[in-house]
Amino acid sequence: MLAAARSLRRLSSSSPSTSVRSLRRLLRPPPPSPSPPPPLPPLRTLTRALLPGLAAGPRFSTASCSSSPLSRLGGCGNPQGAPAIPEAEGDEAEEADEEAPVRHDTDAYAAVELALDSVVKVFTVSSSPNYFLPWQNKAQRESMGSGFVIPGKRIVTNAHVVADHTFVLVRKHGSPTKYKAEVQAVGHECDLALLTVESEEFWDGMNSLELGDIPFLQEAVAVVGYPQGGDNISVTKGVVSRVEPTQYAHGATQLMAIQIDAAINPGNSGGPAIMGDKVAGVAFQNLSGAENIGYIIPVPIIKRFISGVEESGKYSGFCSLGISCQATENIQLRECFGMRPEMTGVLVSRINPLSDAYRILKKDDILLEFDGVPIANDGTVPFRNRERITFDHLVSMKKPEETAVLKVLRDGKEQELSVTLRPLQPLVPVHQFDKLPSYYIFAGFVFIPLTQPYLHEFGEDWYNASPRRLCERALRELPKKGGEQLVILSQVLMDDINVGYERLAELQVKKVNGVEVENLKQLCSLVEGCTEENLRFDLDDERVIVLKYQNARLATSRVLKRHRIPSAMSSDLVEEQAANGEMEASCTS
Repeated sequence: MLAAARSLRRLSSSSPSTSVRSLRRLLRPPPPSPSPPPPLPPLRTLTRALLPGLAAGPRFSTASCSSSPLSRLGGCGNPQGAPAIPEAEGDEAEEADEEAPVRHDTDAYAAVELALDSVVKVFTVSSSPNYFLPWQNKAQRESMGSGFVIPGKRIVTNAHVVADHTFVLVRKHGSPTKYKAEVQAVGHECDLALLTVESEEFWDGMNSLELGDIPFLQEAVAVVGYPQGGDNISVTKGVVSRVEPTQYAHGATQLMAIQIDAAINPGNSGGPAIMGDKVAGVAFQNLSGAENIGYIIPVPIIKRFISGVEESGKYSGFCSLGISCQATENIQLRECFGMRPEMTGVLVSRINPLSDAYRILKKDDILLEFDGVPIANDGTVPFRNRERITFDHLVSMKKPEETAVLKVLRDGKEQELSVTLRPLQPLVPVHQFDKLPSYYIFAGFVFIPLTQPYLHEFGEDWYNASPRRLCERALRELPKKGGEQLVILSQVLMDDINVGYERLAELQVKKVNGVEVENLKQLCSLVEGCTEENLRFDLDDERVIVLKYQNARLATSRVLKRHRIPSAMSSDLVEEQAANGEMEASCTS
């Protein structure tokens, strides 16, 4: 997860000037002599920014998207396609037809006809928060992507196309009219979103696309969308190169993805990849610096997202087992834990205290099977014809609150245990899309919960530029209980009351008047409810801040006025304080 976190960048969240700098020309002279290829750069998502440079005329360029080394155990097994199945005669031919995988031929012309009345262009106006100054937003920006209609008068697109949106419009092929769209649900982990359009005029003549299956290796797919370089619909054709868990750049999660060699450029995001007459996936990212390596979200992920929205009315998240595992490929390691020669599995090395597995599993258990599927020593399970995939995929396809049967080896004895699966939140949130950041200001001290978006504000090389201790905690620490946050003192807004404390920024707040800090809401309550003459904050590195409480309260309003800050706390804390006040008034009466 460490390398993945370092490389994650989103084109859709960059400023126009940054996007211009990231563009590279496709047409360039060949190198004078062959040289070894450079290491693969990171993946980025593919929302197309509306740039002044593009408005002057077509400029063929690409912006890249996501990947980095896999953060979870295992990877794709056999990279080769399945061997051709020879024809048989008579009964043998019928049996062969039943067993042979059904492959679909994709005609680019048929894909165009199918997509003309289904694929739409998405126009988004967005404004993301400023995590250094959490009481204000960054400048408004515009971007474009693609989407397609599915049954139920809904439009599927990418989450990064509509992330931090303030206004969304859609336009169908051949129409000059843009229609207002509402975001029904967003799943940032799987980079998918559902849009709805109220206008009945928009739906006249529109056809919905059906979801198909996962394509086999070397099957042809046609990617349809509205990439940069023009305003009309575009179709590119390619074949499936591999199917395996991949780092999703937008949500920084590890889910199944399909690699194809069709050209996927900014603006293609959210467009369908069509196989035969059905959708095989949703285009969402490509590999920067590589030629024609793109990725699409496969149908099982799409169906899992849609079914969760239909059942609960909102995005329900993808489940996690909450464990970290180690491969058992070394024979000495297997013998030490009592594994017989025929046994395979992985070693449980770490368990999230918030997961149900925390009360079921133990450190140094050997996980042999998941729901009856044997796990190999490298953490993979069988997938289709002679392919393998990490067992995390089986976990992610479970619905929240579903149970799974685990077969483990503990102290030399095999046991079958049932565990309930649910989505798990990290101690330090990886993303904070579509919500305002929390903050609390007292006497010029700005307190915030630590998030990765805050660290990303230090620049593209945020891993090296951000405070080292905070960065390591963000990437490695697990929560000990629900609702826990790492509260930090992000900066000091100078005033007479805090002179001499200005160098104590970017440190974690451990205690307030001797009480351990669990989250920002609790810190706010402790400060607002202080009844002592002095207010003491204990920070990292054994640093201490002491303030005269009444003087500090008076200084707060002075600091807010000087820095033109509308409120001393974010809206979520205001609501929390109001709810607590009503509760106290009710108890008193």
